[in-house]
Amino acid sequence: MVQDRSKRDDGRVADPRLKAARYRTGTGDTDEPEADDAGRPTMEQRAQYVEIQIAQAMRRGDFDDLPGAGKPLTGLGGTYDPDWWIRQKIERERLTGLGPPALTLRTEDAELDARLDATHSEHAVRELLGDFNRRVIEARRQLQGGPPVVTATRDVDAEVAAWRSRREERGRVAREAREREDAEIAALPWRERRRALRARRLRDGW
Repeated sequence: MVQDRSKRDDGRVADPRLKAARYRTGTGDTDEPEADDAGRPTMEQRAQYVEIQIAQAMRRGDFDDLPGAGKPLTGLGGTYDPDWWIRQKIERERLTGLGPPALTLRTEDAELDARLDATHSEHAVRELLGDFNRRVIEARRQLQGGPPVVTATRDVDAEVAAWRSRREERGRVAREAREREDAEIAALPWRERRRALRARRLRDGW
């Protein structure tokens, strides 16, 4: 008996025009099972594998003590900043001189009070503030491009007054701590008092 070539092995009729169209378009016969998919995991199997790997990592403690663990997410209440990841990296790693001026000046502005407090003369404070204000004004002109500069300049006279006030407060706190220490040492027996005074001289570099 002559086999009917118009039928497939599964009994369905094979349309020769459909096969010709698939051949011309290069799609092949989509009714045929693809051999390339044999042995490949399904999407469900892949998802299950990922879940198992995550669960095993949690049991090993791979996710313990990660940076920011147990802390609220920062920046949720602020406006969207497209350069947030650059700004956070600069602030977190205290990078200087890197990134557009809008970001480096913002980081410098946040640390400016500490730099001023490390300065020992009013003249040096005014020079530092003048240099900072000059660079902020230059960055606002956007000559080098980059995101807009939102860092404000500092009022030099107001900052000098604040620097002087913080310096006086630190001196007052230091004097009170010294007086408490003197009273504690004076209450010690003379042998212990002598050892305490010797230790303090070594500590203060006398």
